[in-house]
Amino acid sequence: MKIDLTGKTALVGASSQGLGFASAVSLAECGASVFLMARNEEMLKIVLAKLPVNHAQQQHGYLVADFSDYAAYKIIIHDFFAEHEVDILVNNTNGPQSMTAADAEVESYQNAFDLLFKTVVETTMLAVPHMVSQKSGRIINISSTSIVEPIASLVLSNSIRSATAAWAKTLSNELAQFNITVNNILTGNFDTQRIEKMIGDQADSKGLSTEEVYRQRADAIPMKRFGKPEEYGQLVAFLASDFAAYITGADIPIDGGLLRSR
Repeated sequence: MKIDLTGKTALVGASSQGLGFASAVSLAECGASVFLMARNEEMLKIVLAKLPVNHAQQQHGYLVADFSDYAAYKIIIHDFFAEHEVDILVNNTNGPQSMTAADAEVESYQNAFDLLFKTVVETTMLAVPHMVSQKSGRIINISSTSIVEPIASLVLSNSIRSATAAWAKTLSNELAQFNITVNNILTGNFDTQRIEKMIGDQADSKGLSTEEVYRQRADAIPMKRFGKPEEYGQLVAFLASDFAAYITGADIPIDGGLLRSR
């Protein structure tokens, strides 16, 4: 099975590193033209040069945007779609602050809602008209296993990602008639900078070494290891392809078997 995305254009959020970058690389390897999106322009310039180019029509670019400033983000993303159309949208943002339900204040939930829900909805609804007109499109939301099994000390992510997943399911039903698919990827533990920081924070709070926390988390996974970013990117490329044309409204775990309930 060879995935061919030649002639397709993708926009990938939070793609200067981690799973966003892995997704962008995989899409580019399959022939898509990819727009990276993140807040650090210097990093974007560096990673842009790393994207594969397989044919003359393939042209990559980047968009500087900060998901944590919704008002500014809204202007930037509207300007982008005034000049560009995309066939593949990978909604991905940086995660909200770690905290418990007891520590979270109403303002914290509002900030997380802006970050994880409003930016995704805003971006998606700007991408949809072109997809409807061509009766084809792929919307892929990078989410978390926490929407099925909440993760301790991540109450903001647990709550708001669940709302985003419910919205995506509703949208998938509305757009299916146009051959537009909408799917959520439920992300487990992957070797990325974000997981390193989370493990470091957890180690500090528990008075353990980072190595011990890493081992504990890996042992909880049936496959006994963290995922590789390139494995994630391959799933994104598949969902963006014609091979996944009949998959929509799905919550798809990629977690080495971590989820116990699915």
